[in-house]
Amino acid sequence: MDEDQALPHMLATPCKFSEDAQALGVNQDHTIIVFDKFGIYASPRLRLVFKAMGHDKVAVLNGGLPARRATGPTNSPRTSGASKQLGNFVANFRPEVFCDAESVREAMQSPDYAIVDARSAGRFKGTAPEPRAGLRGGHIPRAVNMPFDSVLDQGVMRPANELKTIFDSHSLAAKRLIFSCGSGVTACVPALAAELIGVTDIKVYDGSWSEWGARHDLPVTTD
Repeated sequence: MDEDQALPHMLATPCKFSEDAQALGVNQDHTIIVFDKFGIYASPRLRLVFKAMGHDKVAVLNGGLPARRATGPTNSPRTSGASKQLGNFVANFRPEVFCDAESVREAMQSPDYAIVDARSAGRFKGTAPEPRAGLRGGHIPRAVNMPFDSVLDQGVMRPANELKTIFDSHSLAAKRLIFSCGSGVTACVPALAAELIGVTDIKVYDGSWSEWGARHDLPVTTD
């Protein structure tokens, strides 16, 4: 997360991410498993950030800690905090994993792209208030609504056949997908679901509605 940005949860610079990862003892050859305290929520974002920084050996613990603990107390993961030894991780930035507002504006005009909004139906339609002040209600024109929790079942990722049905219901087959949400976090949940059913052309709009909803030069609709 880039704390110098005005927008929330923005992607850190490769230099800052490398420093933070090294401080946690992360090495170039590590296989990393990320997880949430409750179900699946922010862990897909961290996974995607690692991928954007050039690290592919990273996975999400399906169902998070509750699902892991349900397997029995003797199998619960144990952590001892950050490593006292610096890691050697160095980011190899892949800018194509995330995109900006201008890329979304261009994609909005192309039939090859689909923009997937992971916010709730009420926020998508502009009938529910935005949690952040100063944001307009509604959504990006031509976007489809896929609330992030629709691909989950009690915090666990749905089976591939159910995920495919959800994506097919929005006519997303053969589309290049851009995922958006409130601040670029929960958009990564359906983005992960898309990967699980074999979709490869995926981006996440980093600024998401925190940027789009605040910029009056960008179009908004409630249709």
